[in-house]
Amino acid sequence: MKIVIIGGVAGGMSAATRLRRLDERAEIIVLERSAHVSYANCGLPYFLGGVIEEEDSLLLETPASLHDRFRLDVRVRHEVLGIDAETKSVSVKDWTSGFEYELTYDKLILSPGAFAVVPRLPGIERAFTLRTVEDVERIVRQVDRRPKSAVVIGGGFIGVEVAENLVRRGIRTAIVEATAQLLAPLDPEIASVVAAEMQAHGVDLHLGETVSVLTGDTVSLASGEQLAAELVVLAIGVRPDTSLAKGAGLAIGESGGILVDSVHRTSDPSIYAIGDAAEKHDALDASSTLVPLANIANRQGRVVADHISGRPVRAVPALGTAIVKVFDLVVATTGWNEKRLTGQGRDFFAIHTHPNSHAGFYPNAQPMALKILVDPLLGTILGAQGVGTEGVDKRIDVLATAIRAGLTAPELADLELAYAPQFGSAKDPVNMLGYIAENVLSGLTKTVQWNEIDEYRVRGAQFVDVRTPEEFARGSLPGALNIPIDQLRERVGELDDVETIVNCEVGQRGHVATLLLGNLGFRAMNLDGGYLTWHASPAAVTPQLVS
Repeated sequence: MKIVIIGGVAGGMSAATRLRRLDERAEIIVLERSAHVSYANCGLPYFLGGVIEEEDSLLLETPASLHDRFRLDVRVRHEVLGIDAETKSVSVKDWTSGFEYELTYDKLILSPGAFAVVPRLPGIERAFTLRTVEDVERIVRQVDRRPKSAVVIGGGFIGVEVAENLVRRGIRTAIVEATAQLLAPLDPEIASVVAAEMQAHGVDLHLGETVSVLTGDTVSLASGEQLAAELVVLAIGVRPDTSLAKGAGLAIGESGGILVDSVHRTSDPSIYAIGDAAEKHDALDASSTLVPLANIANRQGRVVADHISGRPVRAVPALGTAIVKVFDLVVATTGWNEKRLTGQGRDFFAIHTHPNSHAGFYPNAQPMALKILVDPLLGTILGAQGVGTEGVDKRIDVLATAIRAGLTAPELADLELAYAPQFGSAKDPVNMLGYIAENVLSGLTKTVQWNEIDEYRVRGAQFVDVRTPEEFARGSLPGALNIPIDQLRERVGELDDVETIVNCEVGQRGHVATLLLGNLGFRAMNLDGGYLTWHASPAAVTPQLVS
């Protein structure tokens, strides 16, 4: 069998090496248009910042090493110009020699990746994108000229990483993001923590702003503001590279990627598509989606290789689990966020917690914030987010596994997770999410979200802060009455017979107080995640006071 693979890196090389392990006699040809077929593209921003000091550290394999170990025919700087599905052939150009030739195949695997979005703006040609080793080489050459200022257009994962690493290189850096927050997969109250971290490290944020023109050393915003920008990096996002697929008459899906079935066959059964160019099937509702992540591409490459080789395969649904370092913070997400759930008309409720990374009595425990979104009828976990300095990664991984396994939110309480005081708590933060979910789903407790506070204030609710006077003095919800929890029984006479919103710092004392007041006949609700969640949210920036 002759198998031609268009594109290397994660998906293409995973397919190629798996195919060879399964079939020693197959002819396997990999065509890569860049000069590098196997590299760590997720490490590119950190080479830019000098964290990764040697470019060779990014290069995982070479054509020679792949031939030596796997007898793969890897051809770099060979670009496929077109696919003829009728004759099962591709036309190829060797950019080193300029020679063009035809290459036949029995099976074809498309792994062309995605291309950076470049808006049509005056002066945009001086902006850099960051997708390949060649891209980062160009940016590093510019950085080595010691520019004093930089603007990153786009506040997604790549934009945030690039901005951090430019600051590391001593460059005054701004981010311009068209939406109202950084990192679109996050909900606003989590994204606000990220924004504060970036500002604390000197990054100038321009959220809800767009660029109108780039000049020689400035970027002009639509608002009229001008930003110093000797260096400009575009990180608006990526789009699937479907040009070859469209030219071959392959079907394109509703999300704009190449349409594939559960084993990644395209509308032509001899052609497969994997990686960023191919649509994925969402793990929560099986809808078509685009998730440009390396681990998914790697898994898809293996699935395709197994299917071509006649082995049984499983479908690979996508959750979109992702993590990013933002200076001293770690930010992670999996599944859906509130915006997507609301857009799809899905009912949900949120749970916020602020646990420590490990047992508080053991030295150096670090706080984090965790959030899960739960179906109010079925109890299924629809999404999760976390931010902190330690321990966020393993909690999100556990939650992603729980979603994939179909566990309900209350069943998180049943998970037997490794415990020693250096690593966690006897009630792990994941377990605590399960306990809270069980309380809410059973009706034992009712919670209020940070973005509902103004609505309850309009309705005439009263607000009771059960923290200590010292905590209360450091900041509180507008109009809240401070009654420390240990005094609550004796001071209930100070409360009116109206809806009562209770808060503490993180929600735990608030839960106790809410149950106490409920037992005494009050209509009490706990502020989910407590004052810390509200204080980190956009609601705390401009609270709407109602007389």
